[in-house]
Amino acid sequence: MPAGPPTPPTPGEPKPLPHLEEEFGTAGKSLPPTKIVLLGVAAVVLVALIWAVVQRPQSSATGTIDDIVSVEVPNQNSTMVGINVSVHNHGQKPFWVKSIEVDLDAAGSKFTDEAASAADFDRYFQAFPTLKEHALPALKPETMIEPNGDARGTIIVSFPVTPDGFASRKSIQVTIRPYDQPKSLVITK
Repeated sequence: MPAGPPTPPTPGEPKPLPHLEEEFGTAGKSLPPTKIVLLGVAAVVLVALIWAVVQRPQSSATGTIDDIVSVEVPNQNSTMVGINVSVHNHGQKPFWVKSIEVDLDAAGSKFTDEAASAADFDRYFQAFPTLKEHALPALKPETMIEPNGDARGTIIVSFPVTPDGFASRKSIQVTIRPYDQPKSLVITK
C-alpha cells in the first residue's frame, strides 16, 4: 500500500520524534553553503584593500628637480653636486622641512648624502665657481612652505664617484622629510 502524506497528530496526541540518526550539530546543518561563505570573505578582503589604498599616507607637497650642476673635487675621486629643486605645498597646513637627503644610483652602486649646511655654501662657491652659476638661495631644514605656497632652492651634496660616473648615473633622488606629516616628498630624475 502506498504511503500517503503523514497525518497530522490529533490534539492531545504526542508529536512524532525527529529522526534520531540525524545530527543537527554538524556543519552541514548549521553553516551556510561554502560558496556564500567564500563570497563573503572575498568581499570583506576587497573592501579592506580598497580602504588601505585610499587611506595610504601621501605627501602634501610635490616637487621637481630643475637643474643639476656637478664639479669634480680635485684629487679626491669625488663629485660635488648642486641641485635646484622646486616644491609646492598642496596641503592645508604648512610643510616644514625637517631634513633633506639625496640618493644617487651611479657606477653600479648606490650612494646617499645629507644636504650641506647653508652656512657652507659661500665656501663651496669660492672653491667651485661653477656651482654658483645657476644656484638659488639654499633650501634648508626649518624652511616653512605655506599652504598653496612654493619654495625653490639649491641643495649641495657630494658623492664618491668620478664626474664621468656621475654623468652616466641611472637616477638621482631628493627626499625631503617634513616634521609633522607621515609621508616624505620624494623627487626623482
